[in-house]
Amino acid sequence: MINGVTNRINIDEYILNALREDITSEDVTTNAIMPEPKQGKADLICKQDGIICGLEVFKRTFELLDDTAVFETDLKDGDAVKNGQLMGVIKGDIKALLSGERTALNYLQRMSGIATFTRSLADELVGKKTKLLDTRKTTPNMRPFEKYAVKVGGGTNHRYNLSDGVLIKDNHIGAAGSIKKAVEMTREYAPFVRKIEVEVESLEQLQEAIDAGADIIMLDNMDNETMTKAVQIVAGRAETECSGNVTKERLAEIAKTGVDYVSSGALTHSAPIMDISLKNLVPTE
Repeated sequence: MINGVTNRINIDEYILNALREDITSEDVTTNAIMPEPKQGKADLICKQDGIICGLEVFKRTFELLDDTAVFETDLKDGDAVKNGQLMGVIKGDIKALLSGERTALNYLQRMSGIATFTRSLADELVGKKTKLLDTRKTTPNMRPFEKYAVKVGGGTNHRYNLSDGVLIKDNHIGAAGSIKKAVEMTREYAPFVRKIEVEVESLEQLQEAIDAGADIIMLDNMDNETMTKAVQIVAGRAETECSGNVTKERLAEIAKTGVDYVSSGALTHSAPIMDISLKNLVPTE
């Protein structure tokens, strides 16, 4: 569990699978140079400015390899960190420190990169009503970590997966035959407590979604002028979401259109990792 955010997910299983991917039978190098258990420590060092995220996952990776492992840090997820900063010290069996280093850093670097990138976009919407959303464009088997990182960075999570909410997209509309039919079928099937979101690509489709009673309307790949008209047409009868071609440079202008949400797959599929290293490993006994 990551600070209670993903309490439905067994995070240990994700981490264990990542460790199994990296250690199919043994860590040959570590076993060769460290045949017997020995306690040691190593420094966690930040190599660029950003927002740290994934500290509990970093720690848990080593704990799953060594129940004596201890991670000492004064930081918490969401804190700003600087290039060259000593962020903490990991202590434990040297074999575990060596074998778990790459997996632990992969999580920390990826999650911190997403949190940092998300923060840079979320800052563009400070003081505006428009909220920044993520998408399901996540790395396979990394979704709980990546969506958590978005929240740490100041974004808001869209539905977690296909079981979480109704989003009728273009291919659903094609399969049903029309927006009206897709909404009718979904409303009949889905529990009444769920909102129905419909993706539209034109003002004509927008009107059809309004007439069908959609709760949320996603304005897909529309320019700012068309979105402004769309929000005016909706006139509060549904919530609105902008999607497609969302860049940091466009966010302020998108917010001016009056949309309630703006979703960006780039938060998770295009965020660069944060450069973080585990250095200065030494025995302590």
